[in-house]
Amino acid sequence: MKQFLIKYRHTAGTTEDWHREIASFIASLDGDPALKGKISYRCMKGRDGTDYYHLATVFDDTARVALQERAFFKHYTEATRVVSGGSVEVVPLETIAETA
Repeated sequence: MKQFLIKYRHTAGTTEDWHREIASFIASLDGDPALKGKISYRCMKGRDGTDYYHLATVFDDTARVALQERAFFKHYTEATRVVSGGSVEVVPLETIAETA
């Protein structure tokens, strides 16, 4: 299992349009038979700001490869760069401990 934290500040476009884009990406993940159940994706936003945090968990390395080949992933990655003004940080995470 691999986890990644994606962080950026929303700087371009409307919040509503961006939230629709995020929802569309998640729907594409859920609707793709090769990815469904093999990739978990959650988007969160700082309550009173424009900072966004996405948590992606990849349970299967073949799913990671498949995702990178999808047109909707390439579109979403580019859209994220645009809304962030080109400043996106992707942090690979390592689990130290967790609840049962």
